[in-house]
Amino acid sequence: MTLKLWKGKSCVHTFAGHTDTVRGVAVMPNLGILSASHDGSIRLWALSGEHLMEMVGHTSIVYSVDAHASGLIVSGSEDCSAKIWKDGVCVQSIEHPGCVWDAKFLENGDIVTACSDGIVRIWTVDHDKIADAVERDSFATQLSEYKISRKRVGGLKLEDLPGLDSLKTPGNSDGQTKVVREGDNGVAYAWNMREQKWDKIGEVVDGPDDTTKRPVLDGIQYDHVFDVDIGDGEPIRKLPYSRSENPYDVADKWLLKENLPLSYREQIVEFILQNTGQKDFIPDPLFRDPYTGSSAYVPGASSRSPGVTKPSYKHIPKKGVLVFDVAQFDGILKKISEFNNGLQSDPEKQHLSLNEGDMSRWGAIVKILKDTSHYHSSGFSNVDVAMVLKLLKTWPVELLFPVVDVMRMIVLHPDGAATLLQYFKDEDGIIIELIKKITASSPLPANLLTSLRAVTNMFKNGYFNEWLLVHRSEILDAFSSCGSSPNKNVQMAYATLILNYAVLLIEKKDEEGQSQVLSAALEMAEDETIDSDSRFRALVAIGSLMLEGLVKRVALDFDVLNIATTAKASKDAKIAEVGADIQLVAKQT
Repeated sequence: MTLKLWKGKSCVHTFAGHTDTVRGVAVMPNLGILSASHDGSIRLWALSGEHLMEMVGHTSIVYSVDAHASGLIVSGSEDCSAKIWKDGVCVQSIEHPGCVWDAKFLENGDIVTACSDGIVRIWTVDHDKIADAVERDSFATQLSEYKISRKRVGGLKLEDLPGLDSLKTPGNSDGQTKVVREGDNGVAYAWNMREQKWDKIGEVVDGPDDTTKRPVLDGIQYDHVFDVDIGDGEPIRKLPYSRSENPYDVADKWLLKENLPLSYREQIVEFILQNTGQKDFIPDPLFRDPYTGSSAYVPGASSRSPGVTKPSYKHIPKKGVLVFDVAQFDGILKKISEFNNGLQSDPEKQHLSLNEGDMSRWGAIVKILKDTSHYHSSGFSNVDVAMVLKLLKTWPVELLFPVVDVMRMIVLHPDGAATLLQYFKDEDGIIIELIKKITASSPLPANLLTSLRAVTNMFKNGYFNEWLLVHRSEILDAFSSCGSSPNKNVQMAYATLILNYAVLLIEKKDEEGQSQVLSAALEMAEDETIDSDSRFRALVAIGSLMLEGLVKRVALDFDVLNIATTAKASKDAKIAEVGADIQLVAKQT
């Protein structure tokens, strides 16, 4: 369960964290060591012993792990898949007709896998080297046959079920049921005595021990993937959950990812427990909240941990940044097309419109952004990015928000971010001028919202850190009025921007920057009329800056204790907890 770093005959460090046998190790260029374990996880360690990252997505033993100079990681597992990881996120899962014993990168970035079926396969993103159609069809057949051989329906192997021909035989009694094989599924039929025919009932749900039909979301298998309708015209959201996970952990991460109010937490937990038959769920006392590093909050439970003398905080310090990564691409394209048609019909503005070829390029851009499973291999042409930036410079300000929304998503794409950054360097003031134009007198809420979210998403990729630091003062000054916006979504986006800046500036030990962010956060936190989730994020920023930053004394001078006391008295549990966190930090010398 441990790794050891040796120098000669001496062990210089022991890496502890895995909960089962460590099966494989590899070097992560310029970062440290990767480890693969029977506990189903992959971990990244600094040579100093610091645990940098955990990658969870495999559903069984992970046998091997390897890294490439590009930053990609590949792992092979008993769950019959090789997974490709980028920045800790699974970006592609490659199914195999057997356990993947080993997976390695070739120098050119291709991947070699060794499978328990005795075949070594090479995987590539180079279209000139992809296998011919016959070879690909053969592999698809092998994969399908393997799945069928393992799949069980109603306690029987799928391959043992009768075919559709068996439905030609009449039933013996009304309501008699029969399960037959249709393709890769088992389907139940009932005999209709009156009409003398078999009526289709529906697909038979796989048994609890069947892992070959578990739902997959973003390349990861789960026990359940629920459709969640939150109303208000919002799109259906996908909520993934596996029974090995803590429902409170899942709820917190999902709400943050979907940018939904944290006040929904208890409803989400209750929804998960009811729909997975866990009415008697008892939280694991060893559970650590990935958002804060603290134990799970359970209503009515004691917040004290026996034998702990070190101060324990529920919500601080904040680790990692938050992003806005959900987009309604069809609506965005529709709006750009609508605005473009309006420009074409206006003789004075016709020269600003896009031609048919340009509009098709927008469709291609959105197609790349939708295909998140191939972010590691897809890319944007300079022409695409130049077109986006051209519209941001030339279109009337009231038409900009759908274009800014596309840029918001491009910055989350590795190649898109790198290409955008090059334009930022060549035309240093392009985004700052855009922000100034959008935030001028009587700004449109849609423009404020999309531009705030776009800048907030830049924190996801280290490419933009230097730019964000250089322009920090201009950005925060331009958006300073958004904290008191009557639009709750704008408030939330601004609070998230502040929180992300706090995380970055703590890392960079930038005292001047921390002071500016602290001032903005305090202004939001003391306003009890703003949205509670926005206020919560502002309070987390304050607590994190006080605990790990350089501005604790500044915060105390600005009477942060009064703000914390007010927050602690809030009826909102999260705000009350972070208020208590800030009070505790203030008392520490």
